[in-house]
Amino acid sequence: MTAALRRIFALLFVAALVAACEKAPDFKNLDITGNKQFGADFSLPDTHGKTRTLADFKGRAVVLFFGYTHCPDVCPTTLAELSQAMQQLGDKSKDVQVLMVTVDPARDTPELLGQYVAAFNPSYIGLRPANDAQLAQIAKDFRVYYAKSQGKTPDDYTMDHTAASYVFDKDGKLRLFARDGQGVDPWVHDLKLLVD
Repeated sequence: MTAALRRIFALLFVAALVAACEKAPDFKNLDITGNKQFGADFSLPDTHGKTRTLADFKGRAVVLFFGYTHCPDVCPTTLAELSQAMQQLGDKSKDVQVLMVTVDPARDTPELLGQYVAAFNPSYIGLRPANDAQLAQIAKDFRVYYAKSQGKTPDDYTMDHTAASYVFDKDGKLRLFARDGQGVDPWVHDLKLLVD
């Protein structure tokens, strides 16, 4: 074998090693890494009135969840699944931040939203758009659907909304689109990949 062929084989070997090292993680949820169709950041007040952005959580994986406190099914189920996932993550759970953005700020007062998310896990943070325009903007940025579905009385209504969460890695890059109500195991699997 000539020296030139040995160099070519060595380069191919190195290229194969690099490609193997750069293989994308085998996520259970939809990998949307690099997708520019969804929001890359947010700026919303938490339940204490402090404006939060993704930069506040640098070094932690962030689950951005859209829902509301009066939700009869998907929202409490997903928050409970995330709570169980945090328990299974053990010490690694400190590297994960769950944020719930309410799509019903009219009823979800800061106090109510804060109590609601803390009931699932004390580390969860509720985000409450300050006005309809701010809610519309974040919903547009993340392509989240929401609409009021009127009940029998003006205060008796539900909110139809996208039943999914977005997951950012520790560097603040959007990585996953996670279906809500999927069970605990996919959360544990994917969050471990993102925090390791």
